[in-house]
Amino acid sequence: MTIFAPLAMRAARMERRLSPRLGLACAALALLMLTSCLGASMDVTMRANGSGRIVVEYRVSEELESLGRFDGNERWHAIPVGRADLERSVARIQGLRIASVSSSAGGGDLVTRATLDFDNPDALLAFLDSTGTRATLAQAGGRNVLRLVVLDPSPPIESAELLSLFREVSAGYEIRFDFRLPRNASIATIPANVPEVRAQANGANVSFAVATGDLPAIADGLVVEITW
Repeated sequence: MTIFAPLAMRAARMERRLSPRLGLACAALALLMLTSCLGASMDVTMRANGSGRIVVEYRVSEELESLGRFDGNERWHAIPVGRADLERSVARIQGLRIASVSSSAGGGDLVTRATLDFDNPDALLAFLDSTGTRATLAQAGGRNVLRLVVLDPSPPIESAELLSLFREVSAGYEIRFDFRLPRNASIATIPANVPEVRAQANGANVSFAVATGDLPAIADGLVVEITW
């Protein structure tokens, strides 16, 4: 329960100083902060035949992972980590296999790293998005276009103090992916030129990264398109 107490007290103090509308935003942001102490990275290599390899790593604060471990539920992970959780997810995707999984703890974080092999783009898309709506692959003008919905639009948070607090709590965590594709590629974001986003292309390699603490500031949503 060590995360709840300081956030709740700080949110309550700010709520008394802010307007009712911002007070509600403060409470909502406090809840969002409870899931802020995590980061994920993904390194995808795709071959010309559509098969490839995914190396995924995610870091979860040990304090956040321990939430919910009470009332006799100590043996259950509050957040999916480890081989068993990955095996359950991968078993539902045809053409996807686990090559290796490792877990470690250090610096206050639990780190899980896994290597997965996929047989075709459909297996990759299913891993990126189990709903089938947020990751799509299409062809346009003889080129492949991978479209990833990273963030949905949301009401803007107008309080600079709240945004600053979220960035403080989330410091050191980010969402990042790198793609190595069969030929030269480009990357674009919608909206374009979002200051919080780092996106670049170098030949057949493209990368994208955004700090977890910057996500609430992107009110217009975020879509990434990779073309090769």
